[in-house]
Order: sequence, then C-alpha cells, then structure tokens
Amino acid sequence: MAEPIRILHVLGTTDLGGAESRIMDLYRHMDRNKVQFDFVVHTEKEGFFDKEIEKLGGRIFRVPRFRIYNYFSYRRAFRDFFREHREFRMVQGHMTSSAAIYLPIAKKAGISTTIAHARSAGVDKGLKGKLTRWMRRNLWRKADYLFTCSKKAGISVFGEKAVEQGKTIFIPNAIDCGAFSYDEKKRKEMRESLRLTDKYVIGHVGRFHYAKNHEYLLQVFAKLCRKRDDYVLILLGEGGGMEGCRALAKEFGIEDKVFFLGNHSNVYDYYQAMDYFVYPSRYEGLPGTVVEAQSCGLQCLMSDTICEEVSVTDLVHTMSIAEDPEKWAAYIETTRDYERRSHVEEMTQAGFDVKGQAMLMTDFYETGKWRELQ
Repeated sequence: MAEPIRILHVLGTTDLGGAESRIMDLYRHMDRNKVQFDFVVHTEKEGFFDKEIEKLGGRIFRVPRFRIYNYFSYRRAFRDFFREHREFRMVQGHMTSSAAIYLPIAKKAGISTTIAHARSAGVDKGLKGKLTRWMRRNLWRKADYLFTCSKKAGISVFGEKAVEQGKTIFIPNAIDCGAFSYDEKKRKEMRESLRLTDKYVIGHVGRFHYAKNHEYLLQVFAKLCRKRDDYVLILLGEGGGMEGCRALAKEFGIEDKVFFLGNHSNVYDYYQAMDYFVYPSRYEGLPGTVVEAQSCGLQCLMSDTICEEVSVTDLVHTMSIAEDPEKWAAYIETTRDYERRSHVEEMTQAGFDVKGQAMLMTDFYETGKWRELQ
C-alpha cells in the first residue's frame, strides 16, 4: 500500500484557537491512508492538540517565533528544516505574518505547491499590527495558491487587487455540523450540571484577545443585568486578557453572574446550555463559532465588522460596536424569546460541513489542482 501524501501546515501553536480547531476538524475527517498532516509551530510549549495529532499519525516540528530582529536566524531555521524534510507535497501557511519568508524557502527547497491561507481580517493594534501588514505586502506574489476564509480576510492579508482579480479561493471555515445539532436532552443535562436551570444564558466562545472585544461584551452584559435578574454569561476560552476581564466584571458588579469556563474539547455541549450567542469582535476572518452557534439553533448578535459570509440563517443579526452597549442589550432583551431548533441542514447546504470539505481538500491535495466538486 502506497504511503499517504504528507501536507505541512504552518501555525503559531496547536492550542485551542479558531484556525487550529478548523484544521483539526478537517484532519479528523480526512482519509489518512491518502493524506496525512504534519505541523510546524512557533513555540516550544505543548499545545492542546499535540497528543491528538500524534495519535492521528501527524508530526509536530518546532521553530523559533519570528520577532523581526531574528529575521536571519528565522530564515536559517526554515532553510535547515526544508533541507532535511523534502517529503511534503504541499506547505500550507496559516501564519501569514511570516509566510512571505518561509513559503519561498519551501518552494526553493523543492516543495511543489505552496499555499498562503488568510484566516483573519485584521491585525493587532500598534506597532505589531503595522509590522504584520508590512510583512504581508507582497505575500500574494509568493504563494502558488491564496486561500481565504472570507472576502474581508482576503483583502486584509492579500490586498484588494488580488481579491478583485480572482486570485484568491474562498474556503469556508467548516465544522462538523452534526456535532452541534440542537439536543433538548443534552441541553437539560448541561444546564443542570452548570446549575443554570433557571437562568437565561448568554454565551461566548473565543480566546481572550484584543480581536474578540470581551470588554465590550461585558459592558453589554452589565446593561442586561439591569433589565432582569436571570441573566448569566458563560465565557469559553483562555488567553492573556482573561484576568483583565475578571477585574472588569468585578468593577461592573457582575462577577457573580460571569463564568470563566476555560477551554473544553466538548464545546458543542456548552452551546446546548446557552440561550443567546453574542460576538462583538473588532475583526475576524470567518468565525467558526458563529457557524457552530447557528447549527445549534442559537440566536446570534455579532458586530457588523464580521464578514457577511457567516450570516447563513435568519438567526444572525449584526450591530456596530460603535453603538452604546445599551443598544445591544436592548436588542437582546427584545429578541430573547424564540423557537429553538437545529439548523444543521442549512449550514451544510451552505458549504460549512467539514465532511464535504474533506472530500474537496483530498482531491486538491492529491491532484495539486483546485476544482469544485459537484
């Protein structure tokens, strides 16, 4: 039996983040007798998915984090790596801030196909964000394929010209939609285990990072708490901004109503316990969390900075984060009562189910040519 094709994915970490979760969803559903994934990460720390990757047959390689001043040693690390590892059919770079460095090195080393994958429609604030934009300025010229999870992400990473000229390929951030099907029995079990049976649960899933705008979410929630006493907020995710949010919740006098639940591999169960999903991000590529929430039949209120491609069902409403948080709270209050049902079929038909995407990507990885499957 022939050895599987090996595809190298370049990431910052293998922790529980949006891009990482979507890649792992795809990896789990690939025919791994045909295609295997390996990973380069920019950290020495063990990631959330490391053990699962190894169990699935993948390998994890580590390089130093890129910090501008280590430009030459960073290049050298990738040159050494690809000199030793020429077995990859393709290199898919999800870490686009430095992809203009490592993708050309991979190509020169003999890797047949390079891919830059845009997964975010914004950058960090300050100098770091400016440097990221500068590093990406010619990325669209330095990869064989330009993948993007949304038009906004494509413009942010590759530039408007590349998108308008059709040089990018839209690939939805697909999930295992069936795993998020609404389940009344599981909802009851989760709410009992969380001791929230008599509460109206506002939910959010995302790492504590500037992009996610947890501060604004807490302001909205504080306004909600003035309207009724049954509101609680559950926050899934971890990150450097968590302690600041704890302090903010205490400042607003809502610390007893805000639950910081951390990361969980069974996140689909927590969606069942929620009543409303709120997502006031400053920027996103295409948030898989909003896809998950819709599949589970949750009413969603998200910022209008988020791409329109994710608004598949009539469950989604958008609002500007420039508005007073009171306006968000008032909208949630007036739309909190609705009929809950699964929307898995709609999300699947819209191309967000990972099973169909696994077939599409397997064909691409095997042939080296992009073609929509009928």
